[in-house]
Amino acid sequence: MPWLQLRVNTNREQAEKIENALLFAGAVSVTLQDNADQPILEPGLGETPLWDETLVTGLFDAEVDTNVTEAKAASYLCELLPNARWEQLEDKDWEREWMSHYKPIQCGDNLWICPSWCEPPQPDAVNLLLDPGLAFGTGTHPTTFLCLQWLAKEPLSGKNAIDYGCGSGILGIAALLLGAETALGTDIDPQALIASRENALRNNIDPERFPVYLPEKTPPANEASADVMLANILAGPLVELAPQLIERTRVGGRICLSGILASQAEKVKTAYSQWIDFDADGEKEEWVRLSGTRVR
Repeated sequence: MPWLQLRVNTNREQAEKIENALLFAGAVSVTLQDNADQPILEPGLGETPLWDETLVTGLFDAEVDTNVTEAKAASYLCELLPNARWEQLEDKDWEREWMSHYKPIQCGDNLWICPSWCEPPQPDAVNLLLDPGLAFGTGTHPTTFLCLQWLAKEPLSGKNAIDYGCGSGILGIAALLLGAETALGTDIDPQALIASRENALRNNIDPERFPVYLPEKTPPANEASADVMLANILAGPLVELAPQLIERTRVGGRICLSGILASQAEKVKTAYSQWIDFDADGEKEEWVRLSGTRVR
């Protein structure tokens, strides 16, 4: 089905109002994108920040009258749409187009992350089947890759893991496939728990081996502690959560922290230094993985 898209260059202050105007004018969807290569790396909890320069794009049926549509949006704004232009969207098989961007990723000598529609490149390796979805964590981002790379080298047989901020469940599932006895997942997003359960089933993991919880529902530390603590979140929460993550990591246990920019690594290390004997840092692009052993 052919589509038209109306693209509007605007700023942080006007973006939400223009989004509402395009929806009022009949857009079937609206997307907001960075229009000046301005990354937002660590928003506060509950925040949905926008970029100083934002591109707002409304998707419309190709049969719409563009003049009428613009006039309707302008009536909502009480002014003409600024810096607006229409473009025809190429008609494609969008499901296959989306799928084509995801390929198997090798994260260790014997660990691959494979979209479920792809044939594993090494059938005898540990192949974690994962489909990109609403929850974060597909192995493509450096922070996730660094954790998987670390897990692939860890002796996990018979151990218990915790995937703190589990997202798609990728780290907990990888730990189980690599030999861990159990893994517990926790996340503040209910959608992440759904995705984690579905991905565990996709990898033939018994739900009892990978229970997932909202933070307030997670069993207390004296009932759920880990030989291996995995936390791929962000530097700020990692610092704030240090006492909780340490409490859930057994003495002698291993810890892997990610979601940390190189410029934030020392601050995170300082928050854990009284308990953790750190390994050498792992680095990929501008991101750092911290790992070590709880010694006290």
